[in-house]
Amino acid sequence: MTTNPTQLLSGPKGPDGPTGHDEKAQPSEKSAARRRWAVLAVLALAQLLISLDSTVVTVALPSAQAELGFSAGDRQWIITAYALGFGALLPLGGRLGDLFGRERVFLAGLAGFAVASGLGGAAQGFPMLVAARALQGVSGAILAPAALSLVSTTFALPTERARAFGVFGGISAGGGAVGLLLGGSMTEYLSWRWSLYVNVPLAVVAAGGALWLLTFKRMSGTRPRIDWLGATLVAGGLFSVVFGMSKAETSGWDSTGTIAWIGAGIVVLGAFIATQARVREPLLPLRVLADRTRAGSLLSIGVSGIGLFVTFLFMTFYMTELLGYGPLDTGFAFLPFIAALILASGVSATLASRVPTRVIVLVGMLTAAAGMLLFTQLPVDGTYAADVLPGMLVAGVGVGLFIAPAMGAATSGIDDRDAGVGSALVHVAQQVGGSMGVAALSAVVTSAAEDSLRGQVVDAASRAAAAVDGYQSAFAWTAAILAAGGVMAALLIRPGTVESSEAIEVPTAA
Repeated sequence: MTTNPTQLLSGPKGPDGPTGHDEKAQPSEKSAARRRWAVLAVLALAQLLISLDSTVVTVALPSAQAELGFSAGDRQWIITAYALGFGALLPLGGRLGDLFGRERVFLAGLAGFAVASGLGGAAQGFPMLVAARALQGVSGAILAPAALSLVSTTFALPTERARAFGVFGGISAGGGAVGLLLGGSMTEYLSWRWSLYVNVPLAVVAAGGALWLLTFKRMSGTRPRIDWLGATLVAGGLFSVVFGMSKAETSGWDSTGTIAWIGAGIVVLGAFIATQARVREPLLPLRVLADRTRAGSLLSIGVSGIGLFVTFLFMTFYMTELLGYGPLDTGFAFLPFIAALILASGVSATLASRVPTRVIVLVGMLTAAAGMLLFTQLPVDGTYAADVLPGMLVAGVGVGLFIAPAMGAATSGIDDRDAGVGSALVHVAQQVGGSMGVAALSAVVTSAAEDSLRGQVVDAASRAAAAVDGYQSAFAWTAAILAAGGVMAALLIRPGTVESSEAIEVPTAA
């Protein structure tokens, strides 16, 4: 007997389908629909926790550094520790949901996130803060795939699915900007510690909603098996690559340490792929990757991570260093980006059933690239309205157009038993893509700034001009990456909409 999520929430079918001609069944279906959207609200809140935590601490770092007394060189580890824990354990986190139940793993991830955030807010020294951030990353790696797979399995109807991914994708992409605003507010009016404490009540609310709304299925008597060799290899490989990328920011791409870490990571990840073809119960079944639409969608999501991370990081630097903005002002400056992204996500959800997915993805990525090109015109003595706002709006529209359809295409057609690990791939693509992009383009910024200063009298004016040259170069490269990624993704994604490219069956209960 098989049952899909729609049935679990809607009750028994009428004589002629889910509602049939029985008028008594109609209120039940309306109630089930309301319940599904309430579930989405809980899952979206959890996704907001994950997305904003990648940036919420950024604007709080100077205050934390002053109070705890760690060096500027150590400051990067507050960010890197989270990225390492999150990126390295995502595939295992996704598989745990498939094996032990996504609802249970979702709650476990929320609990871990709340505990880690409380520890980070109470940190009395640098080691405790770094450990708490790493634990946040590990908890996020458990939570994120469970949340996304629950969205995928809860919304089986094509029209609802498109709208649900529009909401979820908008929050996923815009949460980083919300984190900047929230972190700036907390730091300015309370304490840097509240940029971490704020996660605790949000996680408690999400957990309460999950306990009330989600249906917890009974586990079978068979003890699930975990591919521990595969889990070790993929975690080690991703850790090595992300760590190597982080070293490139400080040591350069040609340093022995950078090359060794990245090279070792690539070798270990290759060994992981080789083992997955041989073990009986693989951590990442290769059947999940054997789909060109999913490959193209994951490519676009990875490139979106580059665009988002680069925009948040370098526009924050530009506004604080060149425009003189404080933490709260910088957070507010990203609000138009969020608004444009959310509006565009709603438009893409409406278009999803009528316009081919690859067309939406291509147009969205090219629009985002146009926003990056506007940022290449940033002047030293710029203003927000004339020089920052246009790029924010265009980039926000572009990302909002393609991120939700890409997420929907990346998770559609996956067997229910692989939904968790398939969802983890979405986060792996965005996180690793963003980390690699920031590392590579940080080196571009440094190189361009050094070239600009060569032969110049080094003073405040020349340093400002050099910094702007670096940011312009980074945004030019980002525009090229987005445009090239859009073309490649469009070539890979099959023609038609996500809904029309797969037969969505609603199994009946025997």
